[in-house]
Amino acid sequence: MKISFYVLSENKAQEILGFICQLTQTALNKSTQSLLILIEDEALLSSLDEALWAQDSTSFIPHQRLLDASKDTDLDTDLDTANTDKQSQSLAPVLLGSYMPADFKGIVLNTTIHPINSFMAVTYNAKPTRVLELIKPDATSVQEGRNKYKAYQQLGYELTHFKV
Repeated sequence: MKISFYVLSENKAQEILGFICQLTQTALNKSTQSLLILIEDEALLSSLDEALWAQDSTSFIPHQRLLDASKDTDLDTDLDTANTDKQSQSLAPVLLGSYMPADFKGIVLNTTIHPINSFMAVTYNAKPTRVLELIKPDATSVQEGRNKYKAYQQLGYELTHFKV
């Protein structure tokens, strides 16, 4: 699997929504695969949801938010599971969520602090083909990025990094 790290400058970090939209559009232009954007921060998820619909004045990036599987209750688990399965089969080229759908095969843009393997361990048969990791310029994000880099390196993944 190919893993690309994008080390953001201060300017790019301040315009993180714009950068994610730009990277998403680039990934869609270069591939026919679906793209999953992993986000654990609900505020960032909502902001990105809005930003993708209004990428620029003449276009938008079609996408779909995944249901939060951790909020299921005993009464509606079956209904939400059916909806989640239906969402993973979605025609939307971009999925937004805090988890990886079962059987997901495509590109993952990871904005979380966790390596992608932690999401794959709890997801049945998910096999991302490529991972895009965002590293903000603050000390915590840089350290988390180093930890992810080492974890991926130990697994033998092909690693690249870009300063943007």
